[in-house]
Amino acid sequence: MNFITKLKATFGNPRAMEKLHVDDHTEAIINDIEHDPFAISDKNVLYAGLNELGGYYFFQTVIVGSFHVKTVKGAQLKVIGNDFELNLDSDMVELESDFSNVSNRSISKIDFQIEEKDAAKITNSTLRDVVLKCKKHEITFSVINDNKEK
Repeated sequence: MNFITKLKATFGNPRAMEKLHVDDHTEAIINDIEHDPFAISDKNVLYAGLNELGGYYFFQTVIVGSFHVKTVKGAQLKVIGNDFELNLDSDMVELESDFSNVSNRSISKIDFQIEEKDAAKITNSTLRDVVLKCKKHEITFSVINDNKEK
């Protein structure tokens, strides 16, 4: 950081203050993601994993990147495998991304309801693509194949 930027920040220049600000909140969320990267698109990374709570199954996702949404209509996720296609709806209809203007990326946590028999399909099949639809966004993620070998 150069001297002029520090000086501008001292006198209250908002752009200079942003450059000096360390984005601990966004970095903490990214570091606390318990799942491995599952799929990737041009500008986003999808972290995902299956969880079971009280007999109900959820496909938990965290999208990190340029995807930013605020909606009360929920989201849909299409999971495309070699021998099947699965459509999932978000468990909540009200969704809002966390945005960091410092790192210029958003974090969106979306859980999808899934049946036990469909959860078995995801874990036992070879997946190719995941398509996220939310509001006016449609993002196609390519599944990272190394995920199945672990």
